[in-house]
Amino acid sequence: MYQRTVLIVEDEFLIRMVLADTLADEGYDVVEAGNVLEAVAVLGHRKIDAVITDIDMPGGLSGLDLARMMSIKHANVPIIIASGGRLLGSEELPGDAVFVPKPYGMSAMASMVDEMTSCDRRRLA
Repeated sequence: MYQRTVLIVEDEFLIRMVLADTLADEGYDVVEAGNVLEAVAVLGHRKIDAVITDIDMPGGLSGLDLARMMSIKHANVPIIIASGGRLLGSEELPGDAVFVPKPYGMSAMASMVDEMTSCDRRRLA
């Protein structure tokens, strides 16, 4: 059975850890990145089935920058963009990215990832 891989891009260690643990408990292979440059490195050498990214990141590149890059090179990978400091409308999101305000529920996030990476949905894309 194929194990879906989720990349979590979050600079807040505790949020990243709890989300990673939640998704791992749901059977996902979880890869973590603390900033956009780490995420780009992961995307360069691993198959990723979904990305969850915060907007505000250290290092000069934001989660929105990552989503814009991915909409060009990894357009088939679902992206969830989260923020506790900003609210974004669908017109502000690149590609098919989805916005989730913080704080979010971990089980709700796991359900969203499951829906976005399900075999039936991926076949339709």
